Amino acid sequence: MNPTLTFRRATSADIAEMSRIRLAVRENALSNPARITPQMYEDYLERRGRGWVALRDGEIVGFAYGASEDGSIWALFVDPRHEGQGAARGLMKLVVEWLFALGHERLHLGTQANSRADRFYAAQGWTRGGMIDDCEVAYTLERAPLGGDAA
Repeated sequence: MNPTLTFRRATSADIAEMSRIRLAVRENALSNPARITPQMYEDYLERRGRGWVALRDGEIVGFAYGASEDGSIWALFVDPRHEGQGAARGLMKLVVEWLFALGHERLHLGTQANSRADRFYAAQGWTRGGMIDDCEVAYTLERAPLGGDAA
């Protein structure tokens, strides 16, 4: 039996598990793990954005953060043992809805080119842009027009 995923807002108590997941990913790995500090996770909980976690049987299996100021996805990571089970899609939906509700018309993110994440964002309707640097590609997502055609 595959227990149902649940989602909730992230809290300070979740930071250790989110950091564990971030360091466990096989793609888009941090070259310098000290680059992402516990304070950064804390700052994106409320001051700079909002975060959510995905849980299965009470275990955090993924997390995502949106940045309120610029409408970006700061983080979206799933424990490699739980990839392909819907956590990323559910987390993405929460972050996107929240950022659009704040009034952002266009969202953006960057991810490792030619990775599973690269293919995931394209499959979720994001528009692939140019390269940000030697290994990271840019994506954008436009808010859908309200009420259909404007013409």
